[in-house]
Amino acid sequence: MPYKPGRHFLQIPGPSNVPDRVLRAMDRPVIDHRSAEFAQLGLECLNGIKSVFQTSNPVVVFPSSGTGAWEAAMTNTLNPGDRILAFEIGQFATLWAKMAGNLGFRVDVIPGDWRHGIRMEELAQALARDSGHEIKAVFAVHNETSTGVTTDIPGVRRTLDEAKHPALLMVDTISSLASIDYRHDEWRVDVAIGGSQKGLMLPPGLAFNALSKRALDANRQSKFPKGYFDWGAMLDNNTRGYFPYTPATNLLYGLRESLLIFQEEGLQAIFARHKKLAQATRCAAQHWGLEMVAADPSEYSNTVTALFVPDGFREQDLRALILEKFNMSLGAGLGKVAGRAFRIGHIGDLNELMLGGTLCGVEMGLELAGIPYRAGGVNAALRYLTTQAKAS
Repeated sequence: MPYKPGRHFLQIPGPSNVPDRVLRAMDRPVIDHRSAEFAQLGLECLNGIKSVFQTSNPVVVFPSSGTGAWEAAMTNTLNPGDRILAFEIGQFATLWAKMAGNLGFRVDVIPGDWRHGIRMEELAQALARDSGHEIKAVFAVHNETSTGVTTDIPGVRRTLDEAKHPALLMVDTISSLASIDYRHDEWRVDVAIGGSQKGLMLPPGLAFNALSKRALDANRQSKFPKGYFDWGAMLDNNTRGYFPYTPATNLLYGLRESLLIFQEEGLQAIFARHKKLAQATRCAAQHWGLEMVAADPSEYSNTVTALFVPDGFREQDLRALILEKFNMSLGAGLGKVAGRAFRIGHIGDLNELMLGGTLCGVEMGLELAGIPYRAGGVNAALRYLTTQAKAS
């Protein structure tokens, strides 16, 4: 491979760019994970991550991908054969439901068009049909990474309350945590699922379960077999800053540094920055004339924009061309939109100039690929960002 000058633009919606100071924080010798020094690190991370979930309840940290946190959420709260309600709103919602079925749970899946989030009327109807309260958990993906659609989680909670249904609310926050406003306690979510590799600005390898008191009560009643993902063993050790087995020590060093960055920038400022950069991306897309996968403007994601390529073109060809010519990676189309849509990630450690370079790469790629588009999308985004800078 010939040398490519400059840095690689990693503009997939996760894993995201890792700040240099986080990389430096991880670049240190491993320490004894039973030492007092490690206990201090563990407590700082376990207490600090609560602020990101906006919770006062425990957050369990596993050395795992986010998929492991899905499994932990189910196996720690449910019983074999329990019934679950899920919504087919995208690739990751579909995979989560499939995992539940593989584990032996009975899964009712509400089909979707992959262009909308959870429809509250469909949720209400499903809950109304369940007069015997057989449904023990409702799955909701806060931000569907494959489609760029964000679901109204307070609306889901409201619908459960109006139905007086006791099902646990489980929410996947993997591509929204620390980038789109998520309020675990206020929205009364029972189990939240998170991962390290997106808004938390870390490499892959840590997974999170934010809990509620109801989730802890359910855990005490759960008879599902548990091993690696057992909350009980984790929570018992976590009170002293330790873990029941060898933790990902250097990732925890990185997490501690990320938490410091969040304190310095401020969580609300982080949400506002993501919203601004997402809107600039949408300005470019709308000017180009490319159709967004997300069909409802109220559900547009602030961490990823998924765009259809016109008929007769393949998104993988566009992405390959952009990677070859400009050393930039864009997100692939997944599942039902594979081959039809590409994804621009705008999550984590990102600013206006980085986004500007990203959009330049996309616009040049559209031109080289011969895809019909209206030139000037980058300028439309820059005008928006300039207006925002003047107003701040």
